[in-house]
Amino acid sequence: QKSMTECRPTGFVEKVTCATSKKDDFKRCRSAVMEAHIFWRFVGTMMCVAALFAVLVVCRQRVLDRKALEKVRKQLESI
Repeated sequence: QKSMTECRPTGFVEKVTCATSKKDDFKRCRSAVMEAHIFWRFVGTMMCVAALFAVLVVCRQRVLDRKALEKVRKQLESI
């Protein structure tokens, strides 16, 4: 645990036994810094995707509003 730098913050190590060779090995645990980096990358990506879809919704709403106003204008002109 102490020799693996990734495991120093948590102290967790997973022991894995290989099925074919029957050898024991230790699985390296992930570092907290790496997990935080992955988390914030995910959050940033989701924020960008949400902003993109918000812009698409606004654009689509404007198009639909224009079509509805045009339809009302044509109905009023036909009277």
